[in-house]
Amino acid sequence: MSSINTNPSAMVALRTLEATSKALESVQKRISTGLRVSEASDNAAYWSIATAMRSDNKALSTVQDALGLGAAKIDISYTSTNSAINVVDEIKTKLVAAREPGIDRTKIQNEISELQNQLVAIAGSASFSGENWLSVDSASPSYVQVKQIIASFNRSPAGVQVGTIDIDTASIELFDAADQSGILDSTFTTTGAGLVTVSVSTLDITAANLDNTDLDDMIINVDGALASLTNSASGLGAIKKRISMQVDFVNSLQDAITRGVGSLVDADMTAESTRLQALQTQQQLGIQSLSIANSTAQNILSLFK
Repeated sequence: MSSINTNPSAMVALRTLEATSKALESVQKRISTGLRVSEASDNAAYWSIATAMRSDNKALSTVQDALGLGAAKIDISYTSTNSAINVVDEIKTKLVAAREPGIDRTKIQNEISELQNQLVAIAGSASFSGENWLSVDSASPSYVQVKQIIASFNRSPAGVQVGTIDIDTASIELFDAADQSGILDSTFTTTGAGLVTVSVSTLDITAANLDNTDLDDMIINVDGALASLTNSASGLGAIKKRISMQVDFVNSLQDAITRGVGSLVDADMTAESTRLQALQTQQQLGIQSLSIANSTAQNILSLFK
């Protein structure tokens, strides 16, 4: 039966065209954004996971920056400590030379004094971003013995945690203005006739009544400072290596998170482009079907001519 009030064919064609247009709109959205889940309404679970992981990835970028800053501070201290080792080794050599009978100790002391000045300069210049771990003042209100470098960002059922690498600077300080407890300014007393109280950075072989026993004590203590510097450099080198490994790990972790998020929300552009062509064809056919269905009323009117 033909009716001018109801056109079932047109209604079916219209609904089909609307469904095709809606699907086409969804495909176009995926192609334009590159995402199959771009908002919570697309897939609430996947969108929630992706949003949290993207936030964590941004936090890891900050961790990476902090590791770079920490690595620079470690590298400055490590390089300066190695330089100090070379200078203290020279002082030790000069002290051994001073043991030789008839040697001009004044000239040797002039060389030692310059080396001592060099030690002060090395420690004073070991600064990065306003921090100096080798020349400190432990009495200062801003002094912090244990330095922390942000190393990781972890999300667990217990919550979010920020991991750090702790560095106790007490074992690497060369000079401490407060109590002279650094490796190079800590004092010792010789046991010879001179009986002087000095440090590696202040010893003077031209002091009155200084004998070979005093020189031997100086050599022993300078050698002890050299061993402490070696241990300090070894520890800094180990931390430097750990930070380098952590930087590589954070880079790999960021890549893994990016891949994981992509597998959840990224659109398959090959599949979407194929689907787009199919839907465009369906839309064209739907428009034609609707046009044919609407022509029925025109055919009825022709009967009354």
